[in-house]
Amino acid sequence: MNAMKKKFPRLKTDEEAEAFLAQDLSEYDFSQFKRVRFEFEKKTAQLNMRVPKPLLDAVKKRAKSRGIPYTRLVREAMEMALSHSEPRLRK
Repeated sequence: MNAMKKKFPRLKTDEEAEAFLAQDLSEYDFSQFKRVRFEFEKKTAQLNMRVPKPLLDAVKKRAKSRGIPYTRLVREAMEMALSHSEPRLRK
């Protein structure tokens, strides 16, 4: 029989977080967590492009549902496209 997992407390300071992480966390429910991405690289270039309005509206809606700016979603899509191997040209 599975016991109810504990929920994570809301931590307000770095010190509270450090103290919390120093304990055994095996009784806590990690299912409420979601992946986040931290951007460290400085943005030094700008992109200006025209797209169909329905496409931009869809991008903004998806970004809003994820709680991120739509420009970050576009940047993530560009990074994902470049992270896959180059398609091979047919001879």
